[in-house]
Amino acid sequence: MQVSTHFRYGIAATLALALLAAAWTERSLYLAIRRQATTDEACRADALVILGAAEYNGAPSPVLKARLEHALELENRNLAPLIITTGGSGGDRHFTEGGVARDYLVQQGVAEAKIIAETRSTISYGSVKAVAQILAQHHAKTCIVVSDGFHIYRVKLMFRDLGVTAYGSPAPESPIEEDPTLQVLYSLRETVVTTLWYLRVRL
Repeated sequence: MQVSTHFRYGIAATLALALLAAAWTERSLYLAIRRQATTDEACRADALVILGAAEYNGAPSPVLKARLEHALELENRNLAPLIITTGGSGGDRHFTEGGVARDYLVQQGVAEAKIIAETRSTISYGSVKAVAQILAQHHAKTCIVVSDGFHIYRVKLMFRDLGVTAYGSPAPESPIEEDPTLQVLYSLRETVVTTLWYLRVRL
C-alpha cells in the first residue's frame, strides 16, 4: 500500500512538473511572437512578399488592404526588384487573394511586370512553399514578408526551413493588431499553431 501511494505521488509530481514546463514554454513562445510582431526588419532583399488575407468580391478586406498599403510604402523605398502576392480563392469562383492583391497594387501605380501573383495556396505553409519555389526560379534567397504582426514569427520559421532568409515587416495599421482583444486572441492561436509547427504539423 505504501509503495503504491508513493508511486501515485511520484506520477502526480511528474505530471505537475511537465505541465509547468509546458506552460513556461508556451509563455516564452507567446512573448517571442509578440516581440516579432512589433519589429520591422525591412531592408534590401530579392523580393517583397505580401501574404494573402480575405477578399470580398474582388476588393481587399481591411486586413489585406492594411498589408497592401504597407507594402506600397516599402515599394516606394525601392527595397526589392520583385513583388509576390499570395492566396487562393477561398471558395470565390471569380477572384483570388493573390490576384486581388496584385490588381490593387497595379491600380496604385506599381508596374504589373514587377508582380507575380501566387493564386493557389490555401494555408500559410502552402503560400510560403509556393513563394520559395518562385524565389528559386529567380535565383533569389531573401525576402521581406508583409503580414499582420502576430503571423510573422511562424512565417519566418517556414521560410528558414525552406532555405530562404525572410525579414519581417508587420503592417502597422492591421485591424487585428490595433484591437487589443483580437491581438491577444490571434497571438494565442498563433502560439498553439507554432507549437504544432515545432511538432512537424504543417499549417
